[in-house]
Amino acid sequence: MATAGDNSKTALVNELNGLLADHFALFVKTKNFHWHVTGPRFRDLHLLFDEQAIEIRDNIDMLGERVRKNGAPTLTSVGSIAGATAIKDQDDPTLAAEAMLKELHDDNVLMLDRIKKLKELAGEAGDNATDGILDDLTDQTEERIWFLRSTLQ
Repeated sequence: MATAGDNSKTALVNELNGLLADHFALFVKTKNFHWHVTGPRFRDLHLLFDEQAIEIRDNIDMLGERVRKNGAPTLTSVGSIAGATAIKDQDDPTLAAEAMLKELHDDNVLMLDRIKKLKELAGEAGDNATDGILDDLTDQTEERIWFLRSTLQ
């Protein structure tokens, strides 16, 4: 019979895999915008998008290993990423720079919401290590949101 602890661990792992999927999807989208941005602010946005993509990418392995340390399987394919992410695809290579900024801003806000939900789940599951990691991810995500919001103003 499943215990409340088992249920809280399952909920935590499911959301960790969702956050992992969000990182994969947001990394791809941010790199896409890095490659396709054009206009008078090309250089600044090209560099900003690359910096943010690298930061997002650097969290992918840590999140996957956190799932494994919790004794669960992680994402296994592009299809599993697509099924678990809240980040929507953007396939338009001609998207205006302002639209790219707004979309990345909104996607990072979605990611921050997931992190905050995960923080509660980590507490319920008694997973202090995940709780600490989420503090760092919160700070990073809030900084990306701040940069994107400030650039949009």
